[in-house]
Amino acid sequence: MTELGRARAATLAVFFVNGLGIGAWSAAIPPLKFDFALSDGSLSLILLAFAGGAVLFMPIGGGVAPRWAPTGVTTARAAFAFTISLALPLLASNALALAAAAFAMGAASGLLDVSMNAHASVVERRWSAPIMSSFHAAFSIGGLAGAGIGATLLYFGASAPALLATVGALGCCGVAPVSRALGQGESRDPSSALGWPARALFALAIIAFLLFLNEGAIIDWSGVYLASVGASTTFAATGFAAFSIAIVMGRLLGDRVVARYGRMLVVSAGALVAAGGFALAAASPHIATVLLGYAMVGAGLSNVVPALFSASAGFGASPGQGIAAVATAGYAGLLSGPPLVGAIATWGSLRLGFGTLAAAACAAALISLAGRRLD
Repeated sequence: MTELGRARAATLAVFFVNGLGIGAWSAAIPPLKFDFALSDGSLSLILLAFAGGAVLFMPIGGGVAPRWAPTGVTTARAAFAFTISLALPLLASNALALAAAAFAMGAASGLLDVSMNAHASVVERRWSAPIMSSFHAAFSIGGLAGAGIGATLLYFGASAPALLATVGALGCCGVAPVSRALGQGESRDPSSALGWPARALFALAIIAFLLFLNEGAIIDWSGVYLASVGASTTFAATGFAAFSIAIVMGRLLGDRVVARYGRMLVVSAGALVAAGGFALAAASPHIATVLLGYAMVGAGLSNVVPALFSASAGFGASPGQGIAAVATAGYAGLLSGPPLVGAIATWGSLRLGFGTLAAAACAAALISLAGRRLD
């Protein structure tokens, strides 16, 4: 295998490990609530601490990383930091300590997210073909694996902190043998001028916000909406499964689609498909059509993140700088989606909330169509 081939394989492994940790975190949330006797409000603060750490450290990672080391080195260091941080809940004895651990995990996750995407953009450019979707497919598969491992450990009696530490140890063992194969990557002078007008990066950030808004909403509200149209609480979990499977399948095919049609056309078409999925779920509230709508949303959003990150990588003084701006805007959308839909549902109905998400996706499609030159 060539040096570039080894770098690609190593980067795929890091994306998988990151997804593994995030999947384990999602599996650990319900038992953490029970183990620490958290109220719904206290749990929301724990989740906010994780998200706050990520949002705060994404732009820091984009600005500091170029001064620190090349993309390959920062990716390896951030991957080790993230896997080690998963053991921190073992040290927590109360809700405040757990919030501090969640903040640290979120911060490490934010640093890793920016670093690994920056390095992936370097590998993609040297590969001379679109391959970003394959990296994000590895992340999605890792997320499913992390959730599965977490559920298995919980079934056999492991505590939530123990399952996080176990998955962190597995992830660390996965990163260790590939850290050198990542290569140096590249670093740019942070004081150099931007390669594109700031308004171009601003447009990508708006698109990311609008489409991550959709993803955040479906993560939290997919099961609730299914239950509202007659699904049992157990069956309601299949809504997120349909969404997740469609994302994985879309990302496995994404590189070929991007190579043929270009990043921004893929983003605009994907946004329209996602809008159609939400519109279908809102207009025909039957279990089968809602599940089909969720699958359409997953398929539409599957290649949005890789395409936007790949497009934004060359906008800053370093690959991480442009990615950090778009990732931060996207994460803000991810956090905003659930409360927005909740507010609309309180004022009107959940169907109206889903209709609003369809409108947001259509707006993102229009902006991305106008930004075809960003490819």
